[in-house]
Amino acid sequence: MPAESGDSSRIVTIPNVISAVRLLLVPLFAVLLAQHHDAWAFVVLAVSGASDWLDGVLARRLHQVSELGKVLDPAADRLFILVTLVALAWRDVVPWWLVVVIVLRDALMAVLLVPLARHGYGPLPVHFVGKAGTFALLYALPLLLLAQRSGPLGAGALVLGWAFAWWGIGLYWLAGGLYATQARRLLGAGGSPT
Repeated sequence: MPAESGDSSRIVTIPNVISAVRLLLVPLFAVLLAQHHDAWAFVVLAVSGASDWLDGVLARRLHQVSELGKVLDPAADRLFILVTLVALAWRDVVPWWLVVVIVLRDALMAVLLVPLARHGYGPLPVHFVGKAGTFALLYALPLLLLAQRSGPLGAGALVLGWAFAWWGIGLYWLAGGLYATQARRLLGAGGSPT
């Protein structure tokens, strides 16, 4: 039975279960990629990307938006992106600079949480731009993996993969700037997150 619209304290909800399953898929993906089972790794990565969209839709439609989900969903996104980037860089599918650019932005956002927590604030609400950047990266990574295939399929995946990657990087950093501005206003004004 769906939670009531105002019940944000529930832990066991359909969206939270989906996010938890995404977290469990991370080590499976890493093992598949390390053992060069690229087709299965691609499937796991695609399922993770699709389920990221699905859990948000279900949370809103079933009125199961929860405080745990607001932390669990972005954490699953960050972990999947980090592990995927490192694994793909290790396999020379993507350059290491891409890992650095994404990890640096996440590290700066983690540093931002310290003064917020010190003033009694939790993580900032997820911004649409940040979600769009995450989606772009979650689409880019399986495409870049698929680009390892020869022929037209690999060539097309390479172009689309890098297009999504560049959009993802830009949106990811733009969202970081928006979060930093929001945090500065919040800490300067002593207000509450919007």
